[in-house]
Amino acid sequence: MTLEQPTSPKGRRERAVDVLVVGAGPAGLALASRLAATGEAGVEVVDREDEPGGVPRHCLHAGFGTRDLRRPMTGPAYALHWADAAVRAGATLRTGVTVTGWSGAPATDSLAVDVTSPAGLERITARAVVLATGARERPRSARLVPGTRPAGVFTTGELQRTVRLHRRPVGRRALVVGAESVSYSAVRTLREAGVEVVAMVTELPHHQVSPATALDARLRHGVPLLVGTRVGELLGRGRLSGVVLRRADGRSTTVACDTVVFTGDWIPDHELARLGGVTLDRATRGPAVDGSFRTDRAGVFAVGNLLRGIEPAGTAAREGLLAAGPVLRHLTAGTAPASRVPVQVEAPLRWITPSRLDPADPRVATGGFILRTETRLAPRSSLIVSRAGRELHRQRLVLGATPNRTLRLSAAWTTRVRAEDREAGPVRISVEH
Repeated sequence: MTLEQPTSPKGRRERAVDVLVVGAGPAGLALASRLAATGEAGVEVVDREDEPGGVPRHCLHAGFGTRDLRRPMTGPAYALHWADAAVRAGATLRTGVTVTGWSGAPATDSLAVDVTSPAGLERITARAVVLATGARERPRSARLVPGTRPAGVFTTGELQRTVRLHRRPVGRRALVVGAESVSYSAVRTLREAGVEVVAMVTELPHHQVSPATALDARLRHGVPLLVGTRVGELLGRGRLSGVVLRRADGRSTTVACDTVVFTGDWIPDHELARLGGVTLDRATRGPAVDGSFRTDRAGVFAVGNLLRGIEPAGTAAREGLLAAGPVLRHLTAGTAPASRVPVQVEAPLRWITPSRLDPADPRVATGGFILRTETRLAPRSSLIVSRAGRELHRQRLVLGATPNRTLRLSAAWTTRVRAEDREAGPVRISVEH
């Protein structure tokens, strides 16, 4: 339900809702659709963009919806599906609304945020807040790439908005930095805009997509892939004129181009979580959550790519659907876990999510854990789950694993983490070759 209070003396409207979802991407919209459909809670979704749907609405290519909706869709159609589903279920969907911060100290039980929109200033108090703010790519500045500051430098998101939303030209010759799924999406966008893609470069010794995807790009677009290569410097004044590439053996070369697209290297959009006093996982840089998507601030949940950077839209939507149950349980029971056990990874693994476990309720709503590795893992390697030197689980990787591609770990072992083992320390995930 939604309650509206009179305007405060300072002109700020005061409102109250059951559940406030911040972010109208696939995760937030899917959660809102399922939770509102129960009829047991009023759900409001806010997003700073003018249209709902998140990143998929800029992706005109097909491939969305095949896993979660069982039918192929373009990105805009996929975004529209979840926006319509949320509204049909009874959720309130508001775009052009920016959450500027939390009201009150993080230690308080009250969950209130301040927002601004064309309608003015508001303070919204909720019984539960779900953060679904997604992730963004690191721009050139955050990657510490030296050189001048010319025009023609994009991330994938900036490229897609420029080409598909604003319909502006981007250049004639482009270099794509990265060789993961989103990198090939950038190639496709550039070619659709009539831009020649001179090469793709990655510091890793191989691409990070399925062989079929890489072969398709080479056959259809004729794009060479330069492995073991990094961007050393950007050249040009006013407009990009070239990129200096450096090989692992010290050799360097200059590629003439007027456009460069930095892809991948995702970081969760975690500013609101941080301002709210939510603990961030050091490895993922997203909120540290347990198997029910609960953060360490009571009543605050986090779902989707905010948790770890990019995963397919279908994965984010599925997490939104699964998180509806824990949010509803919080509204009815309102209890927080007494303790959480950290789940940590050892090199060459990079991170794992969820990264907390509630021994009293060890269920993992997603059905398993998502991991990433820094280096390629050979076929027949094993993931070892242990705590205080005691092995809890062993999972063989039949096909091995590759950086920047999803690796999943079964949650079958979680019931073996006992609440009474308070001195046992964290659960550790390691690799045995």
